[in-house]
Amino acid sequence: MAAKPRFQPDAPDAGAAPDDRKHPVDETLPPFKMFTSGLQHVAAMYAGVVAPPMIVGPAVGLSAKDTAFLMGASLFTAGIATLLQTLGFWRVGARLPFVNGVSFAGVTPMIAIGKDRGYDGMAVIFGAIIVASVLGFVLTPYFSRLVRFFPPVVTGTVITLIGVSLLPVAFRWAQGGNSAAPDFGSTKNIVMAALTFVIVLALRKLLRGFLQQIAILLGLVAGTVLAVPMGMTDFDALRNADPVGFPTPFHFGAPQFEIAAIVSMCIVMLVCMTESTADMLALGKIVDRPADERIIEGGLRADTLGSAVSPLFNGFMCSAFAQNIGLVAMTKVRSRYVVAAGGGILVLLGLCPVAASVIALVPLPVLGGAGIVLFGSVAASGIQTLAAAALEKGENALIVAAAVGVGLIPIAAPEFYHAFPKDLLVVLDSGISTGCVVAIVLNLAFNHLGSKPGPEQEAVTASERESVAVH
Repeated sequence: MAAKPRFQPDAPDAGAAPDDRKHPVDETLPPFKMFTSGLQHVAAMYAGVVAPPMIVGPAVGLSAKDTAFLMGASLFTAGIATLLQTLGFWRVGARLPFVNGVSFAGVTPMIAIGKDRGYDGMAVIFGAIIVASVLGFVLTPYFSRLVRFFPPVVTGTVITLIGVSLLPVAFRWAQGGNSAAPDFGSTKNIVMAALTFVIVLALRKLLRGFLQQIAILLGLVAGTVLAVPMGMTDFDALRNADPVGFPTPFHFGAPQFEIAAIVSMCIVMLVCMTESTADMLALGKIVDRPADERIIEGGLRADTLGSAVSPLFNGFMCSAFAQNIGLVAMTKVRSRYVVAAGGGILVLLGLCPVAASVIALVPLPVLGGAGIVLFGSVAASGIQTLAAAALEKGENALIVAAAVGVGLIPIAAPEFYHAFPKDLLVVLDSGISTGCVVAIVLNLAFNHLGSKPGPEQEAVTASERESVAVH
């Protein structure tokens, strides 16, 4: 049976004039739709961008003002990295609706590097990020060649783990975000999250067209409005914010270079590159532009270049934001220019603390309610991919079972690896990374080493050839 051709903008319809439509990824929307859809991406990722500096700043010993500065810098650099990914130049950028932001993988090692060292600690962290990012940029062409080892049985497993791994984040947001707060997990927080959850689902069901596509954004607005009379919306950040603020280069001093810190952040970079590769494969599947070796190489270059530039403006290592993949899957808005608009908004938020504070008005329980739908959509995309992974063939079902089982360990038993060295925890505490490694290794063992390619591998090879021909 012949493979169904993908969207080819230059292929004419039978009996019709040549079809000069662009691929949906390359389409531009009217300005208002572009802005609101981009703003929805920002709303979905905002908490994830500012959370690492909120955690690292106090741990390193920074004041509240310096921590707020760090948050603004993270928004600014996330915007730059997102623009590199979506618009790109030369061989940099995946040119997919791919959002970049501060990676959570670096939080634990950064705290270990800079704990209670103040400005010196920040300088060492930034120096280590620069070195790790430059090395990552150099390794990108070699790392991207691993795409042949990511057939559907691997990508489906990893995509599912991405969604499942993100759900606990949404649950914590729904409880209030801060486990030390007296109202963490209170009935009020859970009810607010549940209301937002129901509102988002209802809007998706009742609305049509563009309004249905921005149901998440409308749900966040509605949830925030409902939270005001309940006293859950904090306006202090808005009142105290400066109208304009630029992330002064090397605000915390010139970068310092320590070997142990550099080794630690190099491990984080490899973790980020692995997760970004899996995310690009997932997103390529969703938007019907499969991520081949060239796309992954460009995406990883944008990741590493964005991370190398980020410390200049006091930002951290940048990586893919999987929650926004769920937003693309749910809204069906595949334009990379929409996400580029979101990147532009992030840059403006980084330059305008007042505007950033408006987004910050959204209470975490409200964000958590919407996040359950978003992150669940990512897991659903993974399950859909697994449905086409020929699980009845060979040991594919066993590969999925083992990889998912190992990937769920950090989620189901967070203290499972507590006796291991801290440097190893960077990898072991990421269910996405461990599950991805297990899936790749078992796929090699069962489907490649000492055996001829099965139907799935032949199909994947044909798919890769077709993808290269199209792009």
